[in-house]
Amino acid sequence: MIKRKHRLEEHIQIYKGKFNNNELGTPKTILDHLKDLRKMLLIISISIGVAFNIILIFFVTYIMDFIVKPLKNMHIEIIYTGLSESFASQVKVSLIAGVIVVSPIIFWQIWSFLKPALYRKERLIFGSLFILGIFLFILGVVFAYIVVLNLSINFFVYTSGNSATPMISISKYVDFLFSFLLPFGITFELPIAIIILTRLGIITASELSKYRKYVIFAIFIIAAILTPPDVVSQISMAIPIIILYEISILACKLVKKRV
Repeated sequence: MIKRKHRLEEHIQIYKGKFNNNELGTPKTILDHLKDLRKMLLIISISIGVAFNIILIFFVTYIMDFIVKPLKNMHIEIIYTGLSESFASQVKVSLIAGVIVVSPIIFWQIWSFLKPALYRKERLIFGSLFILGIFLFILGVVFAYIVVLNLSINFFVYTSGNSATPMISISKYVDFLFSFLLPFGITFELPIAIIILTRLGIITASELSKYRKYVIFAIFIIAAILTPPDVVSQISMAIPIIILYEISILACKLVKKRV
């Protein structure tokens, strides 16, 4: 435990030193870092603002049609109960879509800010993990939308019986949709987190294998918290995460061999 603590402290000190000096040895002051950070945040904010307005004016109708398609396929009526509810939902969808559209710019700005703190080999590793992380997040969201969402909607509709006719508010559906999709995207990042912790010497593949049953139990608990209160959604989230956990153990073994 003490050895790991020292190793982690060494990593922190190394990265602190590299962040204050680029590969050419030119020192950067705190003010320089703050200027770089300000520039990065400004570019990201402007990019999101421009994308948000373009989507809200020209494309939000098509996006709304796409996201409510699972409900329309089941002939469920979509309503709004307030004058501003529909527009507010369009604004929310446009903002999230804007962030997604300019995400390459966001990632590039973050990468440009962090790159001076990394050596050439570390840039390759970090860049690979960065790309893999984006892929896993998209994979999680797509999996949730294509597979789990329809199962969950079917579950809620059919378990309600014939005692009431489903009439879904657009704002509540949008909130449900994004609170449903985002946790899947985030939890699919598990292999990235485990690989990083392995590189830092905090965990090992043998420990991951040893505590597998406790982790699986925790995964089901987390899935129950993050997903809607139905068994289908919980199992649909838990099983892919368990598979990713097993893949992470294999990745840890590969990382250990290369270190």
